[in-house]
Amino acid sequence: MEKIKGLIDAPFTPFGPNGDVNLEPIPTYAAMLAKNGLRGVFINGSSGEGYMLTEEERMRLAEAWMEAAPADFKVIVHVGSTCVRQSFRLAQHAQRIGAWGIGAMAPPFPKVGRVEELVKYCEEIAAGAPELPFYFYHIPAFNGAYLPMVEFLAAVDGRIPNFAGIKYTYESLYEYNQCRLYKDGKFDMLHGQDETILPCLAMGGAQGGIGGTTNYNGRELVGIQEAWQAGDLELARERQNFSQEVINVICRYRGNIVGGKRIMKLIGLDLGPNRTPFRNITPEEEAAMKRELEAIGFFERCNRF
Repeated sequence: MEKIKGLIDAPFTPFGPNGDVNLEPIPTYAAMLAKNGLRGVFINGSSGEGYMLTEEERMRLAEAWMEAAPADFKVIVHVGSTCVRQSFRLAQHAQRIGAWGIGAMAPPFPKVGRVEELVKYCEEIAAGAPELPFYFYHIPAFNGAYLPMVEFLAAVDGRIPNFAGIKYTYESLYEYNQCRLYKDGKFDMLHGQDETILPCLAMGGAQGGIGGTTNYNGRELVGIQEAWQAGDLELARERQNFSQEVINVICRYRGNIVGGKRIMKLIGLDLGPNRTPFRNITPEEEAAMKRELEAIGFFERCNRF
């Protein structure tokens, strides 16, 4: 299977003032991401509040992103849910509309506590789109699935024909690298933490990644890879450190899903509020966050339209 090169964005879901999904910004959104060096999108995941969308909304979003995607722009659809039959239907739909790939994280309920349970879950979902690469989205902080990923790779190897790899959103760089080394790099290991792109590159295997702060800081995150490839370690370090400064700001405003989504408004693309039970940014918090971002020179370096 083709391995992803470069960074894939995990986009926010646009909502109108009444909370309905708003498809209107997606063409502008897609063009902006491509202009700033992103290679595709991983839609309906955690950044996109995917578990808070109806099945119909998820399908409509997938169709809208497929229509808006520029040439050679990969659309990967997160199809995970707490109902594996729903996930199967979403996978079928993704294949039917021509998506590049699909992915699923472990469900937040019921908790998956054994590798075999996770393999069975992924196996049933992946069977819905046998022609598409399937990625497991490892984000245990979201769902409590703190399972050994090398053991998981060994269990899926040869069992799920279209299994492509893992979006690895966890702090263990050691385990990430061990997964990367499994059978001489058989599977595609996409790093999923924007704050640690450089160390993953330094270990020699982070050819691709999926990020959330790429929505508004993609130029700098893509720039880390470009500087590394050019042999400019100091520039790569500076860009990684700056990207961590941006993350430090959003962590003070309820993280990427809430604070990061409001940053999109500040750079010129209002994607609306978050869905309940997320607590939305207040006007006062927005003004304070803007001041913090100005203090680190963010608006001179952020994504451009």
